[in-house]
Amino acid sequence: MVLGCTSSKSAEILNNFRKILKEKNIKNVRVIKTGCFGLCAKGPIVIIRPEDTFYAMVTPNDCEEIIQTHIIEAKRVERLLCKDIDGKIVNSLDELTFYKKQKRIALKNCGVINPEEINEYLAFDGYKALEKVLTQMKPDDVIDIINDSGLRGRGGAGFPTGKKWEFAKKAEGTTKYVVCNADEGDPGAFMDRSILEGDPHSVLEAMAIAGYCIGANKGFIYVRAEYPIAVERLKVAIKQAREYGILGKNIFNTNFDFDIEIRLGAGAFVCGEETALLESIEGKRGQPRVKPPFPANAGLWGKPTLINNVETYANIAQIILNGAKWYSSIGTKNSKGTKVFALGGNVNNIGLVEVPMGTTLREIVYDIGGGIPNGREFKAAQTGGPSGGCIPKEHLDTPIDYESLKEIGSMMGSGGLIVMDDTKCMVSLAKFYLEFTVSESCGKCTPCRIGTKRMLEILEKLCNGEGCENDLHSLEKLALNIQKASVCGLGQTAPNPVLSTLKHFRDEFNDHAIKKECKALECKAMSKIVINEEKCKGCGLCQKHCPVEAIEGDAREKRIINQDKCIKCGTCINTCPFKAIGN
Repeated sequence: MVLGCTSSKSAEILNNFRKILKEKNIKNVRVIKTGCFGLCAKGPIVIIRPEDTFYAMVTPNDCEEIIQTHIIEAKRVERLLCKDIDGKIVNSLDELTFYKKQKRIALKNCGVINPEEINEYLAFDGYKALEKVLTQMKPDDVIDIINDSGLRGRGGAGFPTGKKWEFAKKAEGTTKYVVCNADEGDPGAFMDRSILEGDPHSVLEAMAIAGYCIGANKGFIYVRAEYPIAVERLKVAIKQAREYGILGKNIFNTNFDFDIEIRLGAGAFVCGEETALLESIEGKRGQPRVKPPFPANAGLWGKPTLINNVETYANIAQIILNGAKWYSSIGTKNSKGTKVFALGGNVNNIGLVEVPMGTTLREIVYDIGGGIPNGREFKAAQTGGPSGGCIPKEHLDTPIDYESLKEIGSMMGSGGLIVMDDTKCMVSLAKFYLEFTVSESCGKCTPCRIGTKRMLEILEKLCNGEGCENDLHSLEKLALNIQKASVCGLGQTAPNPVLSTLKHFRDEFNDHAIKKECKALECKAMSKIVINEEKCKGCGLCQKHCPVEAIEGDAREKRIINQDKCIKCGTCINTCPFKAIGN
């Protein structure tokens, strides 16, 4: 019996199962907690093995019935069986539409093994790559494999991983460090957290391999303190690896020493930038350093330092075991392998997905994500979080890879992918990301500290119906200057959400600035909801559901909205069966 979804009362479900099994004296059933299965929309998930019966949206109250019906009576609990988007019951994870176009490499063990039990990781070829590297390969051989695989950094910039390792190896110095960047700060992103919670040993193994390659004996994992489960499982994994002699002195009797420590971040978005992260590890305020020198030459405490993010490390062992040719056969010409995305927003199958590079946005949204809820239309998708950009519906067939996204004004980022339907306001969206950036700016450089604040003020004016056409020109000019003049990558990419929405949704900005209209009704200061007299049938449903009694009219008469009372909540729009209400 395998249980996932740590964020949805799974701990209570786990305890209930164990308690009931003990009370009924059932000894041939084991309850295993795992990491994330990926399909958050169906969680909590319980899988009964070996038959792989898949129960979805399980509650603590369902535990008794599952044990009585499935375990004791050998019958399936029909009402809890997972159903696909089309309503058909699925018998295993592989049958779900959600998984059919995925290829799990970084997420290979997530939802499969108990992350707090090293023996389960070992049973799935865990630490075989490290053993192979230490006993059969030279550092240059390993780096050649990583280079030939085409793996690029999954933290956002997409720099070739093998080149980064090569630079750190060639850097002068006897003391070097390996760092894992687990400071995942993008709104809606939880890729790194899920890997650390579901398969922490894959990261430890890769860091040890990196240490061997560059000549480092010490590693640091910089992880958000807001990820308590990930932190706890990392601690357990490090302790177990030390007990097994896989971390520490003389690993695999090769005279190679390597150990890892955890450093907790305080939640500053800027510490996702590698040099600000190094400052934080050193106990200083998290602010970016001016580059060069780059961390590969002068990183932690001035020593050569290799920094990769969680997802990048999670690919390393699989590349070593399966070969560079295997990995490079996946993806596109310049973007090899797979990419993990946190798929959220207005999509049916929210969750964690891993797809080959080059998979189109349409495939992710409709084939894997199951389309847009409530029959709404796709409007845009935001990739790369506050550093990324908006992709409109005319680019739905864009392949998701580094180059293709850059061409249309977006970027891969760490992997957040937020889907928006046709009820969303793009001006309000741009304001949301600028609010985040302004709040998280470290304040070191004037373009980011002051420039983003001025941009936000303009967006606030537009959303309040106080803007003008000249504001759009000022907004664009500010954005371009901030891109050029900011010290670090976070400041340089902060204007991206604004520039991409200006490019693809200029009409909405014009509506806000000139017509003082927000057709999506999100900007309340400009929204005006009206009832189309020709379409209204006088059914009264809108009047019945209005929370402030702003809709007037007698039975079977066409209704009108009292604008003085209307709070623009949109309840009437969603309630009307004839689509007679809008702006």
